[in-house]
Amino acid sequence: MVTSSCCVPGCAGPAADALAGVPLCATHVTLVTESAAEHLGVEDALPGPCPVCGSRIGVRFPTAFVCARCEWRWGDVPDGDLAPPRVDVVYYLRMRDDFGDRVKIGTTTNPRQRLAAIPHQDLLAFERGDRSLERRRHVQFAATRYPGTEWFRVTPALLAHVDAVAAGGEDPWDLHARWTSEAIALRG
Repeated sequence: MVTSSCCVPGCAGPAADALAGVPLCATHVTLVTESAAEHLGVEDALPGPCPVCGSRIGVRFPTAFVCARCEWRWGDVPDGDLAPPRVDVVYYLRMRDDFGDRVKIGTTTNPRQRLAAIPHQDLLAFERGDRSLERRRHVQFAATRYPGTEWFRVTPALLAHVDAVAAGGEDPWDLHARWTSEAIALRG
């Protein structure tokens, strides 16, 4: 039912039924729809750093921005009264030195602090899990373990496992940020 004319200056076309209460003609409704469709899921800079992971890149939707790294909705504020969520990870670090090419398999709930304290050249992967998963990995690769340590000789089997854990090629830090964001979201 046509109730008025289009509200766009210079347009005398009849307004379509109702587009969120804005009287637009069919031509202008189409233009608005096409314009909005061009901006669905467009990667763009966030208005500021993500409060969860610090990323500056987001995905713009008609109703909100979301962090491209951890998918936190821009504008939602994590509850500062709550402690940060616990996200256990098993990490794989590579070290090449006078002792050979080796990989450390360890676990932590604070990877930035823990990895800063361990000399290494490469962070190969994070695997979500706690001490029980770490123990299973130590048993799995026990034949190549340096006695009394969490370091293992590099073997094709160990590298194949690390490649499988890192499948998808995501940056381990991006994965950790996503797991942290998911843990925050699950808290409500």
